[in-house]
Amino acid sequence: MIFVALLIGIGTFFVGRFTEPLAYRYFPPSITPSYTPTITLTPTITLTPSITLTPSITNTPAVTDTPTSTPTPFIPPAIEASFASVVTPNPDAIFSPLQFAQAIDNNYQPLNPSTVFNNPIRRMYAIFSYDKMTPGVQWTALWLRDGELVHYESKPWDGELGGYGYTDWQPSPEKWLPGNYQVVIFVGNEWKVVGTFIVEGQPPTASVTRFPTYTRTVTITRTPTRTKIPALTKTPSITRQPTLGRTP
Repeated sequence: MIFVALLIGIGTFFVGRFTEPLAYRYFPPSITPSYTPTITLTPTITLTPSITLTPSITNTPAVTDTPTSTPTPFIPPAIEASFASVVTPNPDAIFSPLQFAQAIDNNYQPLNPSTVFNNPIRRMYAIFSYDKMTPGVQWTALWLRDGELVHYESKPWDGELGGYGYTDWQPSPEKWLPGNYQVVIFVGNEWKVVGTFIVEGQPPTASVTRFPTYTRTVTITRTPTRTKIPALTKTPSITRQPTLGRTP
């Protein structure tokens, strides 16, 4: 069986190798044209125009929230010219955000801090903590109402290297006009911190104190009594002396 299998295998090889050319010798095959595929262009996708929505009317708000550009705070030249200190500021000096209150305790802590205050107001504090300050360096606090300078203080630093401090303003109550207030603190010419608060309500009207007018008292001066001038006395006429008679 193994020998027969070998013969079948050899016969299969020869049949596949030589039989087909032998058959084509007697039965020549007809030439079959090969199919040449044509290049088919792939259609591009044409975008179908979509329906364009008619823009609706957008309500324009009366007040826009677009922030306006805020200029860099600076010290007015008149205040800068009054600087008394020549100590170089420490550029690493830092200040905390400002807190506003109408009163403070003994530790410079604000009592009932807020950002909105109602008139009447007597005194306002801007409280802060600080660090890395240099004793003797010039520091300045500007108080502005609606961008206009209303108060300032500028002097050499007399505090510690770090701790708590404040700047305050105590005008007469009628000067606390309603508006947006801003406090800017500088060390040298470099601003360190900016804080804002709002005052609402009309301030009390200043009472006018009338000073008493002095009324001049007219003193009656007695008119001196007239002294009657004595009447002129007629000078007696000269009596002629009797003439001497002749002696008899």
